[in-house]
Amino acid sequence: MGFCIASIIRRASFSTTQGASKGVEVPKGYLAVYVGDKMRRFVIPVSYLNQPSFQELLSQAEEEFEYDHPAGGLTIPCQEDEFLNLTSCLNDL
Repeated sequence: MGFCIASIIRRASFSTTQGASKGVEVPKGYLAVYVGDKMRRFVIPVSYLNQPSFQELLSQAEEEFEYDHPAGGLTIPCQEDEFLNLTSCLNDL
């Protein structure tokens, strides 16, 4: 059930390229993810990919979506408030 960070970044780069064509750019060193029932878009630092708590979310995403979601981006299968709590803790590191 492992995941490949290169695969995640490659897919995220694809979706951010699509976003850039719509006028929504993602800065270098960041990637866009989609979270929650409403598929809210968040731009996060790629450094989060190395954090064990974030890797758990990625494992869940792999199980549920196999990194290939119809929305076209990396989708994190959790509620927005859980995601915001996790990312606020990661910001404090």
